[in-house]
Amino acid sequence: MEGKEEDVKLGANKFSERQPIGTSAQTDKDYKEPPSAPLFESGELQSWSFWRAGIAEFVATFLFLYITVLTVTGVNRAPSKCASVGIQGIAWAFGGMIFALVYCTAGISGGHINPAVTFGLFLARKLSLTRAIFYIVMQCLGAICGAGVVKGFQPSRYEVLGGGANVVNHGYTKGDGLGAEIVGTFVLVYTVFSATDAKRNARDSHVPILAPLPIGFAVFLVHLATIPITGTGINPARSLGAAIIYNRDHAWDDHWIFWVGPFIGAALAALYHQIVIRAIPFKTRA
Repeated sequence: MEGKEEDVKLGANKFSERQPIGTSAQTDKDYKEPPSAPLFESGELQSWSFWRAGIAEFVATFLFLYITVLTVTGVNRAPSKCASVGIQGIAWAFGGMIFALVYCTAGISGGHINPAVTFGLFLARKLSLTRAIFYIVMQCLGAICGAGVVKGFQPSRYEVLGGGANVVNHGYTKGDGLGAEIVGTFVLVYTVFSATDAKRNARDSHVPILAPLPIGFAVFLVHLATIPITGTGINPARSLGAAIIYNRDHAWDDHWIFWVGPFIGAALAALYHQIVIRAIPFKTRA
């Protein structure tokens, strides 16, 4: 009995009473910074996973434009906002589709579905230039096809209803539109960086599963805020696809805003996350 009592005491004293759990139990030793992606990776073009990822981006952006543009034209077709899902419904369509599509494609291509997201991740050296260009091309092609299918359903009404094209609305200047696109894209890309941060993934096993939720919710919130200003672009492929299929002069007048704004916002988000939040350059020096 005495021997057993000693064993019990030994077991009780072997560990402190308050053991850290979850995130607090992790230390810097649990995480290693992943290496930066090379600028050019020649072997990618010979890999099926490379082409599969591009196809996934095409299909995801196609479905994204199909659902969202159809929702926008449906709201514009209604005799009154109360007879349709309204702005809130449009915002939910965009945010909900991003949530679903990121969840479906994250394990294949990363679930970008947006040239601005791809650009921001490229600046952070998360993917090669070859893959970034390929993704952007496939995203734009998918967006054009998605908007084209919507027009095929209602060719006569499509142009009357605006085709879901992004324009700076009356009462706002081009500067207002550009600022809205920069800030809106910053919110989205910053959320993407935070939700997919490899260090958080190492600490909290549930983070990768939940990542699509905050990304989709960020898209929803940005749409609520900026639909009255620009119709909300924050995605150059989405704006390009709708503009090409709609193809009216006023849709092209402000189109540069929906490329310049998102790319600036994505670049600022990448710099903020990598330099300020993660302090990557300072860790490298150390």
